Amino acid sequence: MAAKPTLYLIDGSSYLFRAFHALPALSTSKEEPTGAMFGVANMIRALVREREPALIAVVFDAPGKTFRHRLYPEYKATRPPMPDDLRVQIQPLKDLLEAMGLPLLSVPDVEADDVIGTLVTRAREAGHEVVVSTSDKDLAQLVTPGVTLINTMSNTTLDEAGVEEKFGVRPERIIDYLALVGDSSDNVPGVPKCGPKTAAKWLAQYGDLDGVIAHADEVGGKVGENLRGALDKLPLSRELVTIKTDVDLDVKPEALERGQADEDRLRDLFTRFEFGTWLAEIGPAEAEADEARTEVEIIRDEAALERWLKALRAAGRFALDSETTSRDPMRAQLVGISFAHQAGKAAYVPLTHSGPDAGTQLPVETVLKGLKPLLEDPEIELIGQHFKYDAIVLARHGIQVPGWRFDTMLESYVLDAAGNRHDLDSLAARHLGRKTTTYEEVAGKGAKEIPFAEVAVDEAAAYAGEDAAVTLAVHQVLWPKLEADEPLKRVFQTIEMPLAPVLARMERRGVLVDDKLLNELSREFAERMSAIEAEAFEVAGREFNLGSPKQLQELLFEEQNLPVIRKTPKGQPSTAEDVLEQLARKYPLPRLIMDHRQLAKLKSTYTDKLPAQIDPDSGRIHTSYHQAVAATGRLSSNDPNLQNIPIRTAEGRRIREAFIARRGYRLLAADYSQIELRIMAHLSADEGLAKAFRDERDIHAATAAEVFGAELENVTADQRRAAKAINFGLIYGMSAFGLGRQLDIERAQAQEYIDRYFSRYPGVKAYMKKTREKAHAKGFVETLYGRRLKLPNIGSRNYQQRQAAERAAINAPMQGTAADIIKRAMIEVDRWLENQYRDDALMLMQVHDELVLEVRSGMVEEVAAGIRKRMATAAELSVPLVVDIGHGSNWNEAH
Repeated sequence: MAAKPTLYLIDGSSYLFRAFHALPALSTSKEEPTGAMFGVANMIRALVREREPALIAVVFDAPGKTFRHRLYPEYKATRPPMPDDLRVQIQPLKDLLEAMGLPLLSVPDVEADDVIGTLVTRAREAGHEVVVSTSDKDLAQLVTPGVTLINTMSNTTLDEAGVEEKFGVRPERIIDYLALVGDSSDNVPGVPKCGPKTAAKWLAQYGDLDGVIAHADEVGGKVGENLRGALDKLPLSRELVTIKTDVDLDVKPEALERGQADEDRLRDLFTRFEFGTWLAEIGPAEAEADEARTEVEIIRDEAALERWLKALRAAGRFALDSETTSRDPMRAQLVGISFAHQAGKAAYVPLTHSGPDAGTQLPVETVLKGLKPLLEDPEIELIGQHFKYDAIVLARHGIQVPGWRFDTMLESYVLDAAGNRHDLDSLAARHLGRKTTTYEEVAGKGAKEIPFAEVAVDEAAAYAGEDAAVTLAVHQVLWPKLEADEPLKRVFQTIEMPLAPVLARMERRGVLVDDKLLNELSREFAERMSAIEAEAFEVAGREFNLGSPKQLQELLFEEQNLPVIRKTPKGQPSTAEDVLEQLARKYPLPRLIMDHRQLAKLKSTYTDKLPAQIDPDSGRIHTSYHQAVAATGRLSSNDPNLQNIPIRTAEGRRIREAFIARRGYRLLAADYSQIELRIMAHLSADEGLAKAFRDERDIHAATAAEVFGAELENVTADQRRAAKAINFGLIYGMSAFGLGRQLDIERAQAQEYIDRYFSRYPGVKAYMKKTREKAHAKGFVETLYGRRLKLPNIGSRNYQQRQAAERAAINAPMQGTAADIIKRAMIEVDRWLENQYRDDALMLMQVHDELVLEVRSGMVEEVAAGIRKRMATAAELSVPLVVDIGHGSNWNEAH
């Protein structure tokens, strides 16, 4: 006999409240809140996709009071009223779930738990297994053979053994357990100060709640007094937490069949609530799908190419995309080029496809010769998606692109840097409601991936032509939004777009590295790691794996009994870097582990890897800079990541020695001095802070003198160190607890330091308060130049999320303004060098607040003066921008 299908019951009410309080407060462009409904719907969609249930129901509490309120009028009386921005999400969520084909249930006078309990009982009697999806611990009382709980928010499953492991009692004792512990959120009395462990111990000792009541006189201490004082209410508590299993329901489990999704209704709801990725998954309606398709012409002869070139020139603006052999633009060879200048139409020029179906292809030289006058015409406006890649590939083929005006990745990034992806597939889903063909769908993935040149031309043309057409369509959506927002438009047009070709030139130039020195460092680091490992074994008294968190947990916290600073989400003692750093101040073994980790990281990331990254043609390292990653506007880099080479350690400085100048040149490093503190002085208009900078005083010593009431010349090294931690810590939102931990002092003393700081620099405190208030009012903060950082969690009910958003609100204007300033400086320096110096002085790297250039030896002082002038005047602040400049044969010497 075939097994009956499993019944899935989803506790919609518990998930709704959990999602509302735990997830970011998302909203549509019309300010309709969507965070809770998105979280719940996303969870249910995942469950349906993974489990494919035949029988399912989503159960909600019915509005109004229940029988429990009649039993106990104070039931749930301590709960605040439901927030309006949660209330308005309930019906839209139900509409969405119904459109997904899911049965919904709610019954007056009882709670969702009772409906679930009744359905569980009926389903088991009818021979169905049941899975209850919930975040509510009360439902653990329903677990029996054939009934399990899953919590998709915490990714946990509870069967009978799981309930006993989690709560310390078996499922049949959960009611008694809950009655003893009580529930503050539901205002169930329980026994004051009786926690989970105490309740489990009593039930193990006396059997059940009645046994605990009968032996109440035997329980000693304050908790025993509390138990005896609560005896008259325990029967009521038990009744309140007991889930009804006999609710009058007119639905049988077999009737809860998952229905067909109503795609038209889903499409309307996804559009209204701006769930673009989900909208793209179901695709447009049939008529819209016809309109969304891209008609792609494959260009195989010169006549067709000429016709398209004329059309593109006449249009004056078009999107272009290149298909190549590599994701590395410095090694990529052209496979094909696509372009589009009107909606739904594109062309693809296959160039170097291989295989039996490749067909006739125009020679690369012929196509590039035809394209060159068009692409190098500054009057023709080019649109791309992450076009820096294409610009580098084209430059390697002798084509410049002065008309590169728009980049959809950067348009999206400027409009909303935080919390969104800016790749083309995501942009198409979010802004067009369109699912695009992914690269993996065309070329495969992992071991099955084939070179793009081996993709059939027809498939390649459909994919590449769609990319060009979708890039054009996304631009047509995003550009009007930027035009309507003058500050963001200015950021895009004066900072991000002008910077992109500067970065492209820097990436093409690359930087020389000394591979022999790197190989020598790798050997040296390996020897030192072995020595540290041996010393660690001696201190520990045994051998262990220094890279194993599990072994470190056992060694440090069980065998060595070191204090547990923080726990992992799974409840294990953390061995994270900041934890070990804190322990290393007092204990030798964590310091050895930290030293070993740092060497291992430098060895694997730099000294081992950099030699293999030297380009065989240029003989240089070519990093990739990313504009659309950091929410604050800072650049990042990878392959290699130049931002993480430490400068304060001897090992980091040795690695920097391997970055060298070519013969006849010097490396010049120009670094902004304390730029974020200077920006704080400007933004806060604090006269004391500003005066210290205007007087060119050591800002940390000056702060120490103010905070500790000392004369400037009498400030000690420890006082300056503390002041430095305060100066930098406060602009990152550091609390007294964090400052105390960093300085290894008591929290009260750290708070005293902070209080003194704010009393000396009241403008800073006022600025922070005003910024937090603005962030709460507007939901975002801005840099000096109008870059905007949205803070979706600034109004979060979750304290940690809200605090993190407030810290970001303080820091982002400074870090973002610093990013804007150095970008403005890079644009101006690049323009000046291109006009006056060409090969005599070249900008090679940007790392944090520093620019690194390669300058002809006899011109270093002249170029340094010009660099200093342009960097110092990249912003008009109320305090001077100071630029420290050095030079040498390698990067380390230049500091």
